Amino acid sequence: RNKADHIHSHGRKLRVRGRKNVHALEKVTPFSRPLHGFSPVELLVAIAIIGTLVGLLLPAVQSARETARRASCGNNLHQLAVGLASHESAQRRFPAGFVSEPGRGPLDPQTLDRPPGTGWGMLAAPYLEEMALAAAYRGDHGIAAAVNRAAVSSSPRMFRCPSDAGPHEPFTVLAESGAPHSTATLLGRSSYVGNAGHHEPWSAPLVTWEGAANGPLYRNSWLRTGRIIDGLSKTVFLGEHSSRLSQKAWAGTLPGAWSHPTPEFVAMAGTLPDAAATLLLVHSGPAAGEADVIHPPNDPVAHVCQMYADHHGGCTVALGDGAVRFVSELVNHDVWAALCSIDGHESLSGEAP
Repeated sequence: RNKADHIHSHGRKLRVRGRKNVHALEKVTPFSRPLHGFSPVELLVAIAIIGTLVGLLLPAVQSARETARRASCGNNLHQLAVGLASHESAQRRFPAGFVSEPGRGPLDPQTLDRPPGTGWGMLAAPYLEEMALAAAYRGDHGIAAAVNRAAVSSSPRMFRCPSDAGPHEPFTVLAESGAPHSTATLLGRSSYVGNAGHHEPWSAPLVTWEGAANGPLYRNSWLRTGRIIDGLSKTVFLGEHSSRLSQKAWAGTLPGAWSHPTPEFVAMAGTLPDAAATLLLVHSGPAAGEADVIHPPNDPVAHVCQMYADHHGGCTVALGDGAVRFVSELVNHDVWAALCSIDGHESLSGEAP
């Protein structure tokens, strides 16, 4: 009995202690007092702080992305310049800006351009990562041949700047009138162009461009290293021209083709279409007819035949030795013209800007 009384007494104590604990828990439960959330003012302040932080971070993110894109663009140009140099090592001459063979037809009477029209990009392709395209291309048939349509309408990534805001799909080659060219040729787009020097001989009926072009890449140029009198490290070979502004190709051109500006470019600079070579090549000035005019990169009054990139503040170029430089749109005009000629005998101190 004593044992039973002891068990009963102990159980009652436990029940009492349990009820006390329950009461204690009920006193501290969060449901025993009203909940408090954000007031409208606090919510607005929080949103304003988050918006401010996003506004501060967004330019930094955009700047970092553009820096990465510019680095990728520079790598593309470096690889293309190495391809040109490899062509020179293998063939003992740099590729031509584009090829126009005497006796081939049809002939453009306005420019005396002839087929095959193979451009510096296709000529360098065997020395790049585009050997399959080069193998598929039949140079004896030319750019407009049906057998070459798949090759010339492709758009290798190496020829596209990541910052290029223009279209990526192939474009239909146009005649001077803006109507499709009689061959209905499609060409893959390029963000990169060859430097023909100071002058713009592409609109004149010249049998040869020798003496009319003083850059490293022009019609039938095929220059040996010794012709680059100013030195490979002081001569611009390649640069940029955004597809947002006009049609540019990498594989080549064809007689009677014209490079047409986009409506945006016309509104911005009032530029006009230009002859077939400007699908591949640009110039810097000064040229005949505008003896005192030099066009630096991103010139606000640029034409389809000048360098213009979608990078802020300038344009990336590749020199003859494979080095890549970012040239400011504020570059000294005389320095820019000197960099764009092969034999001006200009004395440039230090590296290219």
